[in-house]
Amino acid sequence: MKMIENTLIAALGMEITYLEEGKVVATMPVDERTRQPFGILHGGASVALAETVASLGAYELVDKETEAVAGLEINANHIRSKAEGIVTAVGTVLHRGRTTQVWDIKITDEQDRLICVSRCTMAVIKRNK
Repeated sequence: MKMIENTLIAALGMEITYLEEGKVVATMPVDERTRQPFGILHGGASVALAETVASLGAYELVDKETEAVAGLEINANHIRSKAEGIVTAVGTVLHRGRTTQVWDIKITDEQDRLICVSRCTMAVIKRNK
């Protein structure tokens, strides 16, 4: 995806593996880019992954000629730590409104154990003509 070059998405090694209307799947490595000083996945990296999934998913649901999307609110519960490997985020749309969308994101490890659960509200913004 050209739009993610030279962004936080690329810097953290995120890869979008599945993108369809209402669902997005992405992976992110747990390595020196995404760990905090105690050697485990940084909560901020998990939140960045969650908002990335919600943002890309939300963008797929709007009219790209007349609308854009931006994160309005995000929360996250960090359930389990992770020191290395890959985490996978699966985002699904819960609400698709005219001015907002709400996304549910679950981040799991390679054994499908829950690492983080997040909810992200996206604003749907009318573009200036």
